[in-house]
Amino acid sequence: MSSQHELILILDFGSQYTQLIARRVREQGVYCEIHPFNKPLEKIWELNPKGIILSGGPSSVSDEDAPRLHPDFYDHLEVPVLGICYGMQLIAVDLGGETKPAHEREYGHAQLRRQSGPTRLFNNLPEELDVWMSHGDHVTELPEGFHKTASTGDVITAIENPDTNIYAVQFHPEVAHTPKGKDLLRNFLFYVCGVEGDWTPAQFIEEEVEKIREIVGPNDRVVCGLSGGVDSTVAAALVHKAIGDRQTCIFVNNGVLRYREFEDTLRMYEKNMHLNVVGVDASETFYKALGRKALPEKKRMAIGKTFIDVFDAEAKKIGGVKWLVQGTLYPDVIESVPVHGSSVTIKTHHNVGGLPEKMHLDLIEPLRELFKDEVRVIGADLGIPEEILQRHPFPGPGLAVRILGNITKEKVELLQQVDKIFMDELKAEELYNETWQAFAVLLPIKSVGVMGDFRTYERTIALRAINSTDGMTADWTRLPLDFLAKVSSRITSEIRGVNRVVYDITSKPPGTIEWE
Repeated sequence: MSSQHELILILDFGSQYTQLIARRVREQGVYCEIHPFNKPLEKIWELNPKGIILSGGPSSVSDEDAPRLHPDFYDHLEVPVLGICYGMQLIAVDLGGETKPAHEREYGHAQLRRQSGPTRLFNNLPEELDVWMSHGDHVTELPEGFHKTASTGDVITAIENPDTNIYAVQFHPEVAHTPKGKDLLRNFLFYVCGVEGDWTPAQFIEEEVEKIREIVGPNDRVVCGLSGGVDSTVAAALVHKAIGDRQTCIFVNNGVLRYREFEDTLRMYEKNMHLNVVGVDASETFYKALGRKALPEKKRMAIGKTFIDVFDAEAKKIGGVKWLVQGTLYPDVIESVPVHGSSVTIKTHHNVGGLPEKMHLDLIEPLRELFKDEVRVIGADLGIPEEILQRHPFPGPGLAVRILGNITKEKVELLQQVDKIFMDELKAEELYNETWQAFAVLLPIKSVGVMGDFRTYERTIALRAINSTDGMTADWTRLPLDFLAKVSSRITSEIRGVNRVVYDITSKPPGTIEWE
């Protein structure tokens, strides 16, 4: 894609905000890619970037094993560079300046004051800016040719060298806590790098459709595993636009979907989107595979293996299939190549990643350059119903990881009814689209209650609602208390077997979004 569009290259030093930098650049209509900090120089220049951004990172530049740029990086540099946080400290040290540990780590809100004099990065921005800091070191001596353009108190907060086109800021312009950060990045992109902004959803669709037609050829057949979610649906719609009914979509009911999701979504695919879809009700097969498994990873593995077996059997019925469509997104691609070795596995995710090896199929991943918010925009341009585009994220193992303990059909049906009440009320009160993800969890505990004149000893439901941008971090949603009271009352009144409802107020971190 970079050969067709202006490219901003982001070199990643391990910051938790690196993906956010890319999203902010894309929001300006500018294509960008994230690559590891140690990408070979010749590979960097082959990409022909219009500018380079050095991300932040958790290391100190004084650490012996701190990530560093290639020693020749600055030689013959022909494009502008912007260093952010660790990127600023690295630029300072590499070019002859100095950094020192701060007396206290500066984290959180700060107020920046611009220096008088020319500055390209802060062009048309106010003299004072609210910014977000997160650093332990700071620059104490500037490299030759640089001048200070902003400070917070005694701390040097921004520097630039217009002769070499190198700029750096100590704060994070990419986060929402820096309100004018988007304007600063825009200055770097359009005023410094001179990009025009040629990255649009319509162009992406046109180019991707043409690419799919080229690689698939005129006669090959393709299969796509639909989940009912945004990513697989948009991927299927793109491929359908390119090759029509030579793509067969397989939608499997694993027995742990939401209430009537299999029937309703299948109907939507066929009638509203005119996709060539095969619906497979394999719920009993999945229940048998789950057996009495209670551990989360055991349940995930059982569902993943069973899905592969069911999908493989259905694909063989079609015959002549050479390609498999997957809704891989750009964050999945980035996270598969971490900056410092393999990241810790919090939990495995069920997708169709194991299928190509088993089925000997080649992959089509039409969304692998996109973030989730871009996928929704592309989906809208493709005419995908809003009901799917705004659907909350739903785990591959479905309700199996929202039922703590072993899975039974009775438990699934109970949670489906509870979940339906929660979703219906969120939509009725226009809170569904204001919440990134919401769901109910069936806990493996019972408690004493009173219903009418009778003592009860029944199940407990936990409700969870969170807000997030990408799922990496999340905060619990402050749903109105009257709303929660209404939902709780409906659940305990209408669902036989539940006498207690609690609300989860844990953020991520320290918790995860799902309970399993």
